[in-house]
Amino acid sequence: MGRLVSILAPLGIILVVGIGGSFVLHAIKPEPEKADEARAGLNVFAEPVRRGDLHLTVEAQGEVRPRREIVVSPQITGRVAYVSPDFIDGGFIKKGQLLVRVEAADYELGVVSARSGVASAEQALAREIAEAELAQQDIKDLGLDNASPLARREPQLAQARAALDGAKAQLKDAELALDRTAVYAPFDGRVRERNVDIGQVAAAGSTLGRIFANDVVEVSLPLDDGEMGRLGLPLAFAATKDQPGPKVTFTANVAGKPRTWIGEVVRTAAAVNSMTRQINVIAELKDPYGAGADGDAPMAPGLFVNATIEGATIPDVLIAPRGALRGEDQLFIGDAKHGKLSIRTVDLVFSDTDGAYIRSGVNAGELAIVSPVQAAFDGMSITVMERLEDGTVKVYEPEEDGKAATAAATTATQGAEGTPQ
Repeated sequence: MGRLVSILAPLGIILVVGIGGSFVLHAIKPEPEKADEARAGLNVFAEPVRRGDLHLTVEAQGEVRPRREIVVSPQITGRVAYVSPDFIDGGFIKKGQLLVRVEAADYELGVVSARSGVASAEQALAREIAEAELAQQDIKDLGLDNASPLARREPQLAQARAALDGAKAQLKDAELALDRTAVYAPFDGRVRERNVDIGQVAAAGSTLGRIFANDVVEVSLPLDDGEMGRLGLPLAFAATKDQPGPKVTFTANVAGKPRTWIGEVVRTAAAVNSMTRQINVIAELKDPYGAGADGDAPMAPGLFVNATIEGATIPDVLIAPRGALRGEDQLFIGDAKHGKLSIRTVDLVFSDTDGAYIRSGVNAGELAIVSPVQAAFDGMSITVMERLEDGTVKVYEPEEDGKAATAAATTATQGAEGTPQ
């Protein structure tokens, strides 16, 4: 018996120690971490649809050109005796300013000779008038009633009068030639180029230079039919006081700085270009070197400018992100409450880089998905995420067990299967 006790006692002690140890270990072991349940569906970014006004614009490009530009040419031939110091490339000129003068000596002699001819013709006419009066008196004294016109010296008198008229015409021609030895500016403007100098013989009709008026410059902007429709312009448009043309904002870099000028559309070209199927819209800027300039930067001829033409305004449209538009007229809408994707066909008015403008098919405040979604279908499970202005991401939790959906803010670096387009 004692031997049995000696055998069982150690076994009992071991059993008691084992059971007690297991209770102690169970009591002190840490609770297992509960992993968050993974969200169901694809993570997508979305942006809310909002309401606003659509200001239609059309972008175009063109080269600035003066409305009036002429070639300076003399009407007579002669040696150049004077050239205005302002008649140089880039020079400013005034209306009526003398630009070039041709030597006038030969033409002054022509005027003197023509005046002499007039004096001789006047003397001949006076003599003929006196002789005609004597002939009339002789016919009366002789009592002749049927004297011929030649006897009354009527043809001779008519010839003398015609000779005087011819002499006066020659005098006017000589004086006109003398006046044409001076070439004057027909308008205020600038000199584009000069091709003459003192001592050079200039022939009638030769090119002395080119000048243009600086009161108005034009830009021809090619537009297609759709762009004309956005502007609300007919093919035969001409601006009037009661119906002014659309406002145009011109931009270009001048001397390394962005510059802006404000003009307006004044007319359309007479015909559609048969090669491009476009029509040119002519926009003008008044006083490009003065009030119309951007500070010290005029909109000079030859400058290539971008033009933004203001079109019609459509009030109260729905505006979705441009990246949310799928195809021509579809949006993917994220139902944050139920975590589902909805494919909508919308009535699209217009789209550009700033957004898609819609009449109907979606409601303001709905979330338009901008992330790429492969093989999308109605009711597809998604988790909607919205990137906020402060850089954080708002995650919309789908509704569970009758509770409203909640939203949590996480850092903007939180992973997602899609990124905005």
